[in-house]
Amino acid sequence: MSTKAVIDIGTNSIKLFVAELGADGVLRSIADTNNIARLGEGMGDTGMLQPEAMARNAEAVAEFAELARAKGASEVIAVGTMALRTAKNTPEFVAAVRARAGIDVQVIPGEQEAELAYLAVLSGLGAYGGALVICDVGGGSSEFVFGQGDAVTRRFSINLGAVKVTERFLKSDPPSTAQIDDAVAFIMGELEAGDVSGEASRLVGIGGTVTSMGAVKLEMAEYDADRIQGAVLTAADIDGLIEMFSSMPLAERKKITGLQPKRAEVIIGGACIIKCIMRRLNLSELVMSDRGLRHGLMYKILVGGQ
Repeated sequence: MSTKAVIDIGTNSIKLFVAELGADGVLRSIADTNNIARLGEGMGDTGMLQPEAMARNAEAVAEFAELARAKGASEVIAVGTMALRTAKNTPEFVAAVRARAGIDVQVIPGEQEAELAYLAVLSGLGAYGGALVICDVGGGSSEFVFGQGDAVTRRFSINLGAVKVTERFLKSDPPSTAQIDDAVAFIMGELEAGDVSGEASRLVGIGGTVTSMGAVKLEMAEYDADRIQGAVLTAADIDGLIEMFSSMPLAERKKITGLQPKRAEVIIGGACIIKCIMRRLNLSELVMSDRGLRHGLMYKILVGGQ
């Protein structure tokens, strides 16, 4: 059996997935965890990763690499997404990770990130015969894949994420109704500018924003991926969650059952993006998938042999 590890370095969180390919050709998960290390914190309009955030995230990558090797991984593959695509000092962070963890970070384009999201969903929920849209709302960007059955028809990424919306609009604690309304108006404009449109009969959401909302809806004291996989968030669910999140200050949001404390700061911005995507596509519900970029990349490496 071949054991590999994938580390996904995002704007808001770092995720580790260790898996092996069994003799039967099926992926078996060995470890699947995350650290909300906030690489994009303070990046704002300067386009510069901040020293403290870089040090914190390089250490988090090193800890995950050490865990992966302890779990038997013969290779550790690290990929970076939106924050590292846009930061002016990305080479500095890549060098820090190389020095601290002994691995090279590959910064992948948004289109590849979207393709890996599609693979992740197919590996978890199976094929869908109708017009399928997959969205992954991250900290710094949102990825979209439009497909029909097994075929991808469009895949793209837009520079719209939960951290950006939070830092730009949701400045009060808790944010005001006016701030949320301004954020929603901005998000709708960005989705239109990014041409997030087309035929859609099913929307699948992946990534931490969606799964966190699902965990809160299902009141998970301990996260259970099997309960998230295939479960539904309705438009009414999302409106209710936004109302609940914005009714309490950050200190109280951190105590909500099902919500990781470190994600509490950006969850309202992320939920607003999900709300707007559903409105833009004229859909009343979203199917959740616990699978993400790391699962898609692992599937491609171990099953696809790439």
